[in-house]
Amino acid sequence: MELSTFRDQLFTEGEKLGITELELYYEKQDSFACQIFKGEVDEYESSTVNGVSVRGLYNGKMGYAYTEKLDEESVHFLLDSVKENAELIEDEPEELFEGNASYEEKDFYSSSLDEVTTEQKIAFLQEVEKKIYAYDPRVVQSDYAGLQDQSVEKALYNNKGIALSDRNNFFFVAFSVVVKENEEIKSDFHIEITKDFSTLDADEIAKQAVEKSLSYLGGKTYPNKNYPVVFKNSAAAALLATFASSFSAEAVQKNQSLLKGKLNEQIASETVTLTDDPLLTDGVRSGTFDSEGVPTKKISIVENGKLKTYFHNLKTAKKDGVASTGHGYKSSYKGTVGISPSNFFVVPGEESYEQLYESLDEGVIITNLAGLHSGANQISGDFSVAANGYYVKDGKIAGPTNLMTIAGNFFEVLQDVEKVGTDLEFSPMGGYGYIGSPSLKIKSIAVTVD
Repeated sequence: MELSTFRDQLFTEGEKLGITELELYYEKQDSFACQIFKGEVDEYESSTVNGVSVRGLYNGKMGYAYTEKLDEESVHFLLDSVKENAELIEDEPEELFEGNASYEEKDFYSSSLDEVTTEQKIAFLQEVEKKIYAYDPRVVQSDYAGLQDQSVEKALYNNKGIALSDRNNFFFVAFSVVVKENEEIKSDFHIEITKDFSTLDADEIAKQAVEKSLSYLGGKTYPNKNYPVVFKNSAAAALLATFASSFSAEAVQKNQSLLKGKLNEQIASETVTLTDDPLLTDGVRSGTFDSEGVPTKKISIVENGKLKTYFHNLKTAKKDGVASTGHGYKSSYKGTVGISPSNFFVVPGEESYEQLYESLDEGVIITNLAGLHSGANQISGDFSVAANGYYVKDGKIAGPTNLMTIAGNFFEVLQDVEKVGTDLEFSPMGGYGYIGSPSLKIKSIAVTVD
């Protein structure tokens, strides 16, 4: 059954059953993933997942249901389930969004990605892997060589007049390179994400992937103390991603965020502006409406260090007496509505990555972090995690350090940001939004070098 026919029948039958408010959410995900090892395909997966979910108000309570089938039998199943589930729900009912808003007219879908064949994608992986092995004799293995191509289509309708649709897609490749010199072994990950396959350069990707790993060879131990630190863009983005939920109104209302009661207060250095831009052309999480049908828009969460708003969906916004910020989010058609940023990032400053560390008499550059989810407390902001990076002396990189442990507090780090770089980079990994940051110069952080 066509989606439009299914929707019309659902709304007509729902009204007959006394379901006064009704919403239909549709989602379709097409995904292709592949890994190779030494030129041969090691893993291969192609899938299409689609389904619909329904929210309906029955006797003053909201019920939920979902299905993967679009047929007449499913219409009755969904409506009966909504009625049954509504009787069990004890929470205050959610409200469906009124259909009187205006939306941006943007399409985030890259049609050119559809033109790239599976054979071309695999051949590209093989080409990069071959160049990795040929780049330097110290390369002993490409530990991981993989790609993912994903597209998402969404549609949302309700009987209050909402009729919306959106789509987005992206492609990324990732390589882990292991290098060895004498008895020392090092490795690192390199990721490229794009909506234009033709922009990917096999030579450049191989070079960057290998050079990252090579840069850690010859690590040394340095005194354990508080150092001025430069978080390289990827590490800064990983740290922000770990604590991004602190900006959720849901976390604040549940007393699970230290930002409660901090609106319009200075929570970060004046050099820090945190923006969420769901209309970013190349954003993985871009869209013109959220999972509740609320129009999305670019918004500053922190502006020049001052907390301006939280991420809100309709439920949290009603509780705080404000408007939704358009951050209602469902992880899939099966999920309930929560909160998540879209494309959330630290706004770039005016100095390059090199300029940030050239101003250090002595300091440390943090290039990546490990164990953030186990070594970080998202409520308190405290973290103690493993890190890789370099030692800086008299404004120059002296060389790599041995494995480090850095300890601090995320909210104190925000306060201690002295300068923000120009090199904004997003990470495709992680479930809580598409998070990005330029490199950040931090006043001081505790560093222990093994």
